[in-house]
Order: sequence, then structure tokens, then C-alpha cells
Amino acid sequence: MSLQDRIMAEMKAAMKAKDSIKLEALRAVKGAILLANTESSSKEGLTEEEENKLLQKLVKQRKDSAQIYKEQGREDLAEPELQQAEVIEEFLPEQMSEAQIEAEVEKIIAETGAAGMKDMGKVMGLASGKLAGKADGKTISMIVKKKLS
Repeated sequence: MSLQDRIMAEMKAAMKAKDSIKLEALRAVKGAILLANTESSSKEGLTEEEENKLLQKLVKQRKDSAQIYKEQGREDLAEPELQQAEVIEEFLPEQMSEAQIEAEVEKIIAETGAAGMKDMGKVMGLASGKLAGKADGKTISMIVKKKLS
């Protein structure tokens, strides 16, 4: 079942359950997919990797918005954003733990022979490609910095 089909099925269930937060999140995903398909020149639609990147982007937007709302003391606005992020995360593949990311980053550093912060770009490029869809870029960056410094 494609991501679009899963989204549509979940939307129907959310409508029946009158779950407005879930419905809003799913509509955002559907809209983003439609927009990406329109922008894409390929006939067969988005690849699974592109779908994962799109979902991660949507989750990051929700979490960033929630963080801003919290900083401004607006918990009432932050909570729905976090709930929407959780709904969207259900469609992402299983995320790696920090320990797993750390192990992968250590392997990449050993393979490339990176010695310090000057090699961060090389390590980040490989790590981002290898861990795409399985780990958050911010977490990868934090671990790479820690290992190279």
C-alpha cells in the first residue's frame, strides 16, 4: 500500500472518529505529497526516500513551531503541533536510537579517516545519506560534532 493510500485510509478513519488533530495532520501530509508530485517531473510519483524526506520535513516544521510557541508561553498552541508531529511520525520508518547513530558515525569516521572538525562536511555528507529517513539531521550533526571535537 502506497503512502498516499495509507494517508487516505487514515483520513477516513479520523473523519469517522471526529479526530480533528489527526485529520489536520493527515491533510497537511496529503497536501505536501500532492504538491511534491506536481513539482516532480517524473510520471510515477515520489520514491520512498523522497516521501520519507517530506514526512521528516513536516515533523520538523511541527516541532519547530511547538518550540517557538513554548518559548512564547503558548502551551495551548504548542500541544496540537506536537500531537500532529506524532501522527506524521507514524508514517516514518523506525527511527534509530542515539547509540545506533553513534555507532554508524564512528564507522563513517573510521572509513573516511576524519581527524577533526575540518572533516565534518565529508562525514556529515556520508552520514546524512546513509541514515536518511532513519535519523534526524540535527541529531546526526550533534553526534558528528561530539566525535570530531
